[in-house]
Amino acid sequence: MSKITPAEFEAIAKHRVPIVGYLGIRIEEIGHGTATARAPYREEFLRPGGTVAGPVLMALADFAMYAAVLSRIGKVELAVTTNLNINFLRRPGRKDVLASARLIKLGKRLAVGQVDLFSDGEDDLIAHVTSTYSIPPL
Repeated sequence: MSKITPAEFEAIAKHRVPIVGYLGIRIEEIGHGTATARAPYREEFLRPGGTVAGPVLMALADFAMYAAVLSRIGKVELAVTTNLNINFLRRPGRKDVLASARLIKLGKRLAVGQVDLFSDGEDDLIAHVTSTYSIPPL
């Protein structure tokens, strides 16, 4: 069972990380060490070549991983990203992008996880992300 609800997480994210509101990213589901997030398709997210810009995809992945981490440790706002590695695998469609995050290991000071990014309604990965979060002393 998650230690934080989607509504609680959204409130933290929107107040502490204002860019989330601008991007329109939202949490769809939070489980025990998992989270699903969505970035809505918007024309202003496109870069030359007609693909969603990398920074939007990275923000979505980081947002989803933050939710997955807080699902296990609770409302610890100062848990922060220490590493995020993204592999862009294929061009996203002109549709919403979904992020599926999952913790791989949760320690006392670090959380390690992965995020898979998909175009809405498609099965092929558009990007694969690994991430590490630093957890402050509780």
